[in-house]
Amino acid sequence: MRKKGIYFLLLPGIVLIIFSLILPLFSTIFKTFDSGSGFSVSRYVTFFKDPYSMSVYYRTLKLSLIATIFSVLLGFPTSYYISRAKKNVKGLFIIFAVFPLLTSAVVRSFSWMVILGKKGIINSFLINIGLINKPLELLYNEISIVVGFVYLFLPLMIMSLIGVMDNIDSSLIEAAESLGASRFEAFIKVIFPLSVPGIIVGSILVFTGSFTAYTTPQLLGGNKSRVLATLIYQKAMALSDWNSASVIATIMIITTIIISTVINKLASKIQGRGEA
Repeated sequence: MRKKGIYFLLLPGIVLIIFSLILPLFSTIFKTFDSGSGFSVSRYVTFFKDPYSMSVYYRTLKLSLIATIFSVLLGFPTSYYISRAKKNVKGLFIIFAVFPLLTSAVVRSFSWMVILGKKGIINSFLINIGLINKPLELLYNEISIVVGFVYLFLPLMIMSLIGVMDNIDSSLIEAAESLGASRFEAFIKVIFPLSVPGIIVGSILVFTGSFTAYTTPQLLGGNKSRVLATLIYQKAMALSDWNSASVIATIMIITTIIISTVINKLASKIQGRGEA
């Protein structure tokens, strides 16, 4: 009886998700296979045969993976340090890590435009100290997009890892050291494998966010470094080609599912080796 009551409480949320998310999503996907005369994959064939569309697809995939890798490299040691910090300063560190999430993505992207622009902070500093004679092209390229992605989604990686590392007993490292392992070996063979679940969650969040982001690549990448999200906007809003926009959206969903599965598989292998 109690279980039936729990299911009844879940019913409004399930109905809301079905009608506001699942049905519109599947409706959009099914329409991409409707050519007017029956089932067809011609729109997908057109996309994958178009050199420009494929270049945008590969660029989006590449930048998202690079941003994910950098987020892991930067987030892992940061999360470990915060998880091992004293309680009186740990909360403060977490606030600093989460603080960027409290501001709009537009504001954060504009801040990097101020930093990376030709008259921005970095170029002005380098010119003033005499290292360069003319401003560097730091904005409206792939590098600026990756910087924006990492800054945008790094807090998600940090929080995912902190949640896992907080539950790792520090005495495990002491036990490994007592058995002859160096502190670095104990960290790699004990802490890292136990942190894999946090890496999985954080990597999926960062990759998905980067792969589907619109504001950051539009402001920091410009028209020279177009990604799938900005291509969807162009197809739908500028060209009124909603069918092509739906195809791109479907490809993004499928790619996200595939990459998330691959990340899970790789992480499971790494974790298995660590446990062995």
